[in-house]
Parts: sequence; structure tokens; C-alpha cells
Amino acid sequence: MEAKFEALLRLGDNALILGHRVSEWCGHAPVLEEDIALANTALDLLGQTNLWLEYAGEVEGKGRSADDLAFLRDAWDFRNVLLVELPNGDFGQTILRQFLFDAFNLLNLRALTGSSDPRIAEIAEKAAKEAAYHVDRSSGTVIGLGDGTDESHRRMQDALNLLYPYAMELFITDEVDAEMAKAGVIPSPDTLKAEYDALVNGVIAEATLEKPEAHFGHRGAGKTGKMHTEHLGHLLTQMQWLQRAYPGNAW
Repeated sequence: MEAKFEALLRLGDNALILGHRVSEWCGHAPVLEEDIALANTALDLLGQTNLWLEYAGEVEGKGRSADDLAFLRDAWDFRNVLLVELPNGDFGQTILRQFLFDAFNLLNLRALTGSSDPRIAEIAEKAAKEAAYHVDRSSGTVIGLGDGTDESHRRMQDALNLLYPYAMELFITDEVDAEMAKAGVIPSPDTLKAEYDALVNGVIAEATLEKPEAHFGHRGAGKTGKMHTEHLGHLLTQMQWLQRAYPGNAW
């Protein structure tokens, strides 16, 4: 059960940390429509977080709730990829990061609907509907900004150069992935790479952007918990402070 717990943490933590990052735009987006859209995206991700972490707590069997796992773990216990914990940057960088994650999340969730674990399949089926909308929206915005003005194009290219190497961590596999894939519970991430490349490359081309030529990719430090960026600690300080200051309180 330990491998399944780890796998569920990865699913939940990716959604949790990105959801928090996106929520930081609330009241600060460039236009009202984007403010509302980003807030709704954050809410969808936090809803997915609750489902994954609630199940993770049950699998662990130590009585920890989804809230406990979200608010009472330290940075080294989180299993999210580095991509989702990076600062928002400008609006273009936020949208480009969202698309790179959305594309993977949709493909992964669709694969998870065929999981040998009925609970995982059920969660994935619900979440995949939201993820499909997220991909449609983020990809369309990437194309609009990339193929927009000289300034928006430059910013989107800068964002792609920065973020694309981080996206490669999504496909790193380890013992947890191998065990879960062998049991038919969760697909091995590397099996999604070809479809991901086809989706991402198509959007990048339509956005008139150039994918970085370097083959460097960050090597799974976040998903294993071995290393996170300094940004995760600052994020958790904001996200967890209320529960840490008033432990055990509930709405």
C-alpha cells in the first residue's frame, strides 16, 4: 500500500500546489474575465486535490484527513513536480505553465479512468471532464498570446524557454511508477510522452513559438520529495499558516 499512497500524494500534491499558485491571481488578473477564469481553475484543482488526498489518507491508514495532508506536512513530505511550485511570473508565464501541466493532467486522467482501482477510476472520470476544459482554455490563450503582439510573443517565448525543461519531470519514472503500472493502478508516465509531445508541439507551432532545442530536463527531484525549490517553502508558509496557528480548528 505504500506505493499507492505515494502515487496518490503525487496526484493530489500537483493539483494542490498548482491550485494555490493559480489562486494567487485572484483580484490581480489583467482583465475581469481572466480573474474569474483563473479562480475557477484553482477551485477545480483544489476539488481534485481533496478527492486524491482523501483517498491517500484512507490508503495510509493512519487517520489523516485530506486537510491534515495538505496543511500539516512539511516541504520535504510533498510529492509535487517542481513545475507547479514555481512563482507565477507574468500572466503569460502563468498561462504557459498551466498549459504544460493541463496537457499532461488530461492525458494522465484519461488513462486513469481505466485503473484497476475503482476509486481511482471514478475520481479520474470526474476530473478528466474539468481537465479537458482547462486544456482548451489554456491552449487557446497560449496561441492567442504567442501569435499576438511582438511583446506578448516575446514574453511567451521567454516563458517556454524557462518552463519547458521543468515539464520533462512529469515523465520521469521510478519504482513507485513501475509498481503501480504493473498492478494496472496508474500508468507509467513515460507511456504518455508521445501523445503529450504531439499535443504540445501542435499548440506551440500554432502559437508561432519555438520549443527549446536543449534536451535537458529536471530529473524527478520534486515528485520523490528529495529536493524542492525554495519557492515551495514560501508557498506553504502562506497556505498553511492558519491551521498551524490555530491547530484543529474547522469552519
